[in-house]
Parts: sequence; C-alpha cells; structure tokens
Amino acid sequence: MKQSKFSDSQIMAILKQAEAGVPVPELCREHGMSNATFYKWRSKYGGMDASMMSEMKVLQEENRRLKRMYAEMSMQNEILKDVLGKK
Repeated sequence: MKQSKFSDSQIMAILKQAEAGVPVPELCREHGMSNATFYKWRSKYGGMDASMMSEMKVLQEENRRLKRMYAEMSMQNEILKDVLGKK
C-alpha cells in the first residue's frame, strides 16, 4: 500500500481548515493534492479526532495481519486435505 505524504495531524489540520470555511479547491492547491483525495479523507476521517484516527489505523493493520494469517492457515488446510484424500 502506498505511503501517504501527509501525516495524520496534517490530514486533520486540512479537514479542520475546510470545516472553518476555506474553499476546497484552494486547500487542494495550497497543499498539492487532488480534490478526490480531500473528499476521500473527509469520508474516511470526517468527525474523528487524532486519537480515533490512530486507533483506526492500528485496527486496520491488525485486521490485515489476521487476514494474512487466515489465508495461510486455509492454504495449509487445503494441502492437508489433498494429502489425506490421496492416501
């Protein structure tokens, strides 16, 4: 996954500026990002504070790790079924 060039605190500051009334195209031009990026952030992080944002990232990483573990275990299970079924 591509690493963002903006930190969590920068994203929160940009979203707060937009809530304060700064026009979105002006924000995007100022920070060098697209309108789509801004609206994606707003839908994903809107209404959160910094602690909730970091907690969400930790949970996403844990979820990614658990999915990888499940995929490996299901693959091992399929291999064992194949081996036991052929005997």
